[in-house]
Order: sequence, then C-alpha cells, then structure tokens
Amino acid sequence: MHPVYEVVIGLEVHAQLQTESKLFCGDETFFGADPNTHVSAITLGHPGTLPFLNHKAIEHALRLGIACDSGIGRQGYFARKNYFYPDLPKGYQISQHLDPICSGGRIQIRVGNVKREIRLTRIHLEEDAGKSIHDLETDRTCLDYNRAGTPLVEIVTEPDLRSADEAFAFLTEIRRLVRWIGVCDGNMEEGSLRCDANISIRPHGETKLGTRVEVKNLNSVRNVKKAIEVEVNRLVSVVGSGGKVRQETRSFNADDDSTFSIRSKEDAEDYRYFPEPDLSPYLFSESYLEELRSGLPVLPEALTEDLIIRLGLSEYDARQLCDEKELADYFLESLPADKYAKSLCNWLLGPVRSFINEEGADWRNVPIRRDRWEELLSLVEEGRMSFSAASHRILPVLMSGTDESPVKIAERLDLLQDADTGDILNWVEQVLGSMPEKVIEYRKGKKALIGLFMGEVKKLSRGKADPKRTNEILLEKLNQFK
Repeated sequence: MHPVYEVVIGLEVHAQLQTESKLFCGDETFFGADPNTHVSAITLGHPGTLPFLNHKAIEHALRLGIACDSGIGRQGYFARKNYFYPDLPKGYQISQHLDPICSGGRIQIRVGNVKREIRLTRIHLEEDAGKSIHDLETDRTCLDYNRAGTPLVEIVTEPDLRSADEAFAFLTEIRRLVRWIGVCDGNMEEGSLRCDANISIRPHGETKLGTRVEVKNLNSVRNVKKAIEVEVNRLVSVVGSGGKVRQETRSFNADDDSTFSIRSKEDAEDYRYFPEPDLSPYLFSESYLEELRSGLPVLPEALTEDLIIRLGLSEYDARQLCDEKELADYFLESLPADKYAKSLCNWLLGPVRSFINEEGADWRNVPIRRDRWEELLSLVEEGRMSFSAASHRILPVLMSGTDESPVKIAERLDLLQDADTGDILNWVEQVLGSMPEKVIEYRKGKKALIGLFMGEVKKLSRGKADPKRTNEILLEKLNQFK
C-alpha cells in the first residue's frame, strides 16, 4: 500500500472460447496454422458476405456467466463497434454494447490469508481482430488474419482491485475457472487469454476516481503484475511532481519493464456503436439456461471446501488438488476410501506430479487405477514397503501402464520389507554391537546418531527392515542401560 495514494485497478480480460470454428463463420480456430490459412470471404469482410452465429460460443459465454453468478439476459443483440485497425478486415468489430450477454457477477480472490470478492461489470461476446506482426520484416508490417473472427468473451471488472498482487490473483483465478469449466484453454503464451489493465491513483480518503490509464494486451500473469507496478510508480511520479495524468492507452515492454504511450484513450462514443443489422436478436428459454446450470461441474472453491470438510484435508492440500480440474478429477476417481485421502494427496502432489512434469504427461492419461492405488497405499501404510522404494521403484513401473500389480512388482524386485520382530532385533543387535563407541556417544546425549543406526540396519537388511518397527527396537535397546 502506498502511504499517500490509493491504487484503483479494473481489468478487462479477453478469453478465446474453445470452439472449432469462428464466431460468425465456419473458418477453423486452432492455433499454430500457417498465416492466412484460416480465412474466408466472411473473415476478410468481403462485400455481400453475411455473418451467422456460432451457438457453441453462446453456450460457453453463458456457462461462464453462470459460474460467475452473473445475471443472464433472456434476450439480446450484437452491435457494430466502428474503428479501424489494419488487422480488423471489415473496419468494424461485431461486439456487444448496451446489452451484454451476462451482467454483474463476482470472482473471489485470495492474497495471502485475505479473501476478497471482486465484482464484475459484465461479460460480453465479441470477435477477435487479426494479428499485426512488426518484427518479421524490417520495412513493413505483416498481417495474419487467422485469428480474425475468433470468438472471445471480455470479462470486465468493477474498479475493485487495489494492488498488483490482487490483479495477479484475479487473473490466476479467472484462468483456473475458464479451464475448469472448459470454455477456454487459458494459454496466455498463445494469446488465448489476454488482459488490459485500467489503472488510476487517488489520495487516500478520496472517493472520486483519478484519471485512468489503460495498459493493453498483457500476455502473462507475471506481466500483468509487473506492468501495474511500473505504471503505478509512473503515475505517482507524475502527480507527485505536480504534473497531470493524461488519459491514454499504453503498452508494456517486458524487456526493460517499462510502459510507453500508444494513443489517447477512446471513449464509447468514439466507436459509434449501433445494432448489427445482419444478425437477428437472440432469445434463450429458461429450460435451456437450466440445462447449462445443471451441466456445470462443481466449481473449484466449492470442491476445495468439500475436500476440507468431508475428507479432513488441510486447506493447503485441498487448494493444491483443486489447482487443476484434471488433477482434482483424478484424485476423486482414484481415491479407494476416505481413510486414504491424505496418503493419496501426498502421492499425487509429490512423486506423481514430479513424474508428470518430467515426462510432459497429463493427469488425464495417468494409467494407475483405483484398485492399484489401494494396494500400493496399503503396502506402505502397513509397513510392508518403504515410501522411498514405492515411489522410486514401483511408481515408474505402474506409470508405464503395466498390468502387473504393486505386490507382484515388489516381489519381483525384492522390495517387500520384513516386519518380523525377531529378524529386526537381530539386525539391530548386530549394528549396535559393531559400533560400541557410537552407542556410548548416543547415551551421553548425541541423539542425532539414531539416523546412523537406522541407516546401518537398512543396509544390513538390504532395505527389508520395517523403518517404524526398527526405530522402536533401536530406541528400546539404546535406552536399556544408562
């Protein structure tokens, strides 16, 4: 928090909807195609062409609005937003103006231990522009229209955010939500999630908003945070030196962490909105909206609370599991019984996640079934196999998709531990008898030597001694005589 000024931030998040075709024509939308191969006469705005509405995009927008607790208008229309960019072929964008598909709503964020609810102004549908490429040739700008016409939702917040950290948390939560309900892949590096930040400052206690500056097209969560920090410092410097903030649009240079002016900021009247004459108004039935509501998955915040209350997981563990829907789904599908919740959580957030990251795998493709997890977790909890052996030796075999059970793998690799007290007692006595000086040091107070004794028993037993029972017998023997 700045000692003199309050920071006021509103975000506009553009999320590309996961549809196979564009918002108003059948051109494909997948990322990475050769330039200008996903274009048609409609995309290029040729005279005489007419748009037709992609119903899947409408469905995705409505599902997002329902998830954000937005108000859903039963009917509405599209508008023309008139402005010229070289990468906007028609010279106007089909968007929404006074009648967005979703109004209001809220997103809960968390910064540290503080929860806040950020209000949404609206969620509206629009088509994307193409892409101007300035660094491909030295003396000209190249235009790729593949992205032109791709369906977007724009999520507009109220000016409720008060720091770069809160903006970071909001964008992180939006990215998780759109991925969770399957309306957007959230890949900021591919441009399918982009953010504009409207930033102003005002003295603490002032209620009137200051002059806002918009920083456009931020393409990573880190860049959103950094750009806001940089721009806030610039605004404080301008106002603190007696200057006047100019309403303008700026861009962020990630190479040197600076912002620079692009143009003076337009207002709504500059766009000359009017209803799109080539598209009919739309109308939704209540039964259709109810079908969409009932089809939504349990949302991440609700599932987090359920894992804490029903399964007794810590808040940290529950939030980690609900960071990705695929992980949460796999956890619930694989959990053999409630008593194994903590153990399975540790496995998934530890060695399984590491394996997935190293192999570039996906939670949806993890081949270990629920019955295999029950067998593996039982082996470890019953002391028949160490966690180390199970995670380093058994897990890679199971992840390969084998039909072999954990017990059979352990027997084949000679990994099953001996919990027989007589055998362990014999190993302990051999170890203690071979190092009497260390035993004396332990009894004089050097308790860390217990690790040495445990290691020697492990070596002598070739890893077959149950660690828990070994520790008990060692302590019993070491404390017999003082």
